[in-house]
Amino acid sequence: MEICLINPEASLYRNPSKHLPKPLFPPLGLMTVAALTPEKHNVTIIDESAGSVDFSIHPDLIGLTAMTAGAPRAYQIADRFSAQGVPTVMGGMHASALPQEALQHVDAVVVGEAEELWPQVLADFEQGQLQPVYRHEYYPDATTIPPARRDVVDINKYIAKYTLQATRGCPFACSFCTVSNFFGRTYRTRPVENVVAEAAALRGKPLILVDDNIMGCPGYAEMLFERLADLKTTFLTQASTTMLKRPELITKAAKAGCRALFVGMESIFPEQLAKIGKKFNVVDKYKELVQRLHDNGIAVIGSFMFGLDGDDPDVFERTAEFAEAAQIDIGQFSILTPLPGTKFYEQMHRERRLFERDWSKYGGSHVTFRPQGMSIEKLEAGFEWIYQHFYSWHSIVKRTARRLEPIVWLINGIYHKRVHNWAVEIQH
Repeated sequence: MEICLINPEASLYRNPSKHLPKPLFPPLGLMTVAALTPEKHNVTIIDESAGSVDFSIHPDLIGLTAMTAGAPRAYQIADRFSAQGVPTVMGGMHASALPQEALQHVDAVVVGEAEELWPQVLADFEQGQLQPVYRHEYYPDATTIPPARRDVVDINKYIAKYTLQATRGCPFACSFCTVSNFFGRTYRTRPVENVVAEAAALRGKPLILVDDNIMGCPGYAEMLFERLADLKTTFLTQASTTMLKRPELITKAAKAGCRALFVGMESIFPEQLAKIGKKFNVVDKYKELVQRLHDNGIAVIGSFMFGLDGDDPDVFERTAEFAEAAQIDIGQFSILTPLPGTKFYEQMHRERRLFERDWSKYGGSHVTFRPQGMSIEKLEAGFEWIYQHFYSWHSIVKRTARRLEPIVWLINGIYHKRVHNWAVEIQH
């Protein structure tokens, strides 16, 4: 069969003629789905952030994936191909959270991870027995994650060309995060030798490990870092603030080539962290963590969100002052967003505080619920202010004057709101 996998570009839903900047990295999820496709089928990938969809094509099957902000565009694409008689299947975060909604636009929905399910979808489709919903009875073993197929995309169209995944899941249950809903509160690890072999085959710098919490299993992280050190590569990844409990892992990560870590700090107020299920973040330890990472030559990408119940208009300036004092290299700021499938979404729905139903605005840059503590207008204005302030040259130099590497990241395109878009993609 001819199978076309499509990654929709969310921004094209509201502005089809929008000029897009060079995308950050290729769609690892679809590249993994391509690797799960039996060799007898021909697979192509269209990533709308890197090229437009040709609606004149007529493959045997279309596969779509989307986070919530990209769902409306995915539905647009599905509707157009369906009108031409092309069957469509959708997976990803949003369809997994709201499969019945997705089924209004596609013929079948894959709920959760693609391993084991996607080959079954294709087998059923060949037999004319495609089912409306496919879901796991259990979370698939990480040993079944294949090396991504990179021959189906032009990696030269992306800023960060080389992405891979070592682990899946997160043991925490932050109320705003889709990870625990999609992957479960599990932590599953690919065999170290598989990850290292895939990384070695890439022969590119830097690598992006898209894991939600690379140090979630200290024993595994230690083995992985020791093996990655032999490759003499560099990489960026994500870890929780709890890594400070195992400072030796930070040292090993640096020796393995880690040059930047995305860290979900979210708020500088302990009472706010408690409200979103993130008590394990100890605000009093933030500066110590940043300093330890810097001492090991690791830049810090700090994530903060605004609009939590209790946040007032002063939260933006106080957060900016804190981040500058802590010398956080890159800030990823977002407006708290009630994503379907999360506890926060259920809370906002229960309290009837949701007012925005346009999923394309659920990317962390728009207010979609009625906040407490400030008006919608002040929340939006504060969000704009902190980006402009934090990425002024005065603030950049103030934070990074002693470290050249973060400046290089900024110059290479990871700057201003593109940091936000990139970090939200990883986080979700």
